Amino acid sequence: MTALSTFISSRLTQLPRRLQLEWPGGSAGPRPAQVRIRLPDQRSLGWLATGRIGCLADAYVCGAVDIEGSMSDVMELAGELAGNPVRAGARESWPRWLGAWRSLWHHDRRKDAEQVQFHYDVCDEFFSLWLDPMCVYSCAYFRDASMSLAQAQQAKLDHVCSKLRLMPGQRFLDIGAGWGGLLLWAAEHYGVHATGITLSKNQHAHVNRLIDERGLRGRVEMQLLDYRDLPEDQTFDRIASIGMFEHVGRSQLGAYFAKLARLLVPGGLILNHGITAGGVHNDQLGGGIGDFVDRHIFPGGELVHVSDAAHSLAEGGLELLDAENLRPHYARTLWAWSQALELEQAKARELVGEAALRAYRLYLAGSAMGFERGWLSLYQLLATRPDGDIDGGSMRGAQCVYPFNRDYMAA
Repeated sequence: MTALSTFISSRLTQLPRRLQLEWPGGSAGPRPAQVRIRLPDQRSLGWLATGRIGCLADAYVCGAVDIEGSMSDVMELAGELAGNPVRAGARESWPRWLGAWRSLWHHDRRKDAEQVQFHYDVCDEFFSLWLDPMCVYSCAYFRDASMSLAQAQQAKLDHVCSKLRLMPGQRFLDIGAGWGGLLLWAAEHYGVHATGITLSKNQHAHVNRLIDERGLRGRVEMQLLDYRDLPEDQTFDRIASIGMFEHVGRSQLGAYFAKLARLLVPGGLILNHGITAGGVHNDQLGGGIGDFVDRHIFPGGELVHVSDAAHSLAEGGLELLDAENLRPHYARTLWAWSQALELEQAKARELVGEAALRAYRLYLAGSAMGFERGWLSLYQLLATRPDGDIDGGSMRGAQCVYPFNRDYMAA
């Protein structure tokens, strides 16, 4: 037995799940085990010993590594082996100036469109296998613990609309409108005139079909458009950005929020709902997991801490009114997606192939684990563009339509 395999055997006894390893000429771990991993060589054994989970995940997607066991058990082990990136603190692989240049290079209009289409245009049928019936691809809101995923997604849509105080006749903009869940919900339940934009060709075509099927043409429109290209001569009373700002890039956040401020009427409201880093100094998950997600799932995606998001929001000319952390809700949402995909593996394999299926199995369960452990978070930031109108009466100093208390957004 080599020194490496001896170390591995000792390490296995400290893990939260029973793990059995096999590699050419050797094996380690208890039998039976909750998780079984077959490795192609000593090199991959070294990745596991040093916590380089991203390398193992790459090899799994390529078919060089095989994993047996529930995704829940696999992620318990992966989390232990990768280590806590929040506790580890800052370990920048890029100097700050080089990271800023890299962010700029990754986020021009052409690259952003390519990166969005890489993810969202995989296959609509594939996403429908594990999303709710409305295909809402963002954190649900489990207002009641007994809610199903579909009920919690409807509750999330209502939660967003309530925070924005949507009212009939308002002009509503949904940036990164996905498969149209919020866009159509706001039009049908709140009577707004709704405009959605996306860079996904599949989503654009899907939502326009739904608009026609539901007789909403004239009240709802969906455009294939970059947010930077929205004309500023037509402003909106309310704006929502749900699960989109993760694609913007750290270097672009100030300009992004400034653009939204110019699109918002003075005194209007905007809600930015997005994934943030769990710690101040870690902009991705440890063990190379963030790099794996960048390669296989969300190329160009960048996470910032909520404090950085709030700073950029203020820098863009918006005033932060309310912040809500939905981290536990996203952990539960992702586990629901993961479990649904596990039940539909055969159909998913037919639709997207083995490699993509493997990548999404790891991505969904790994993200659920990251939110559970606080390595990732999810914030809804409600903001306004102050209108400068200082009311001398009972509402003196309001400068927006936001009430003086939060009762209106309560369940």
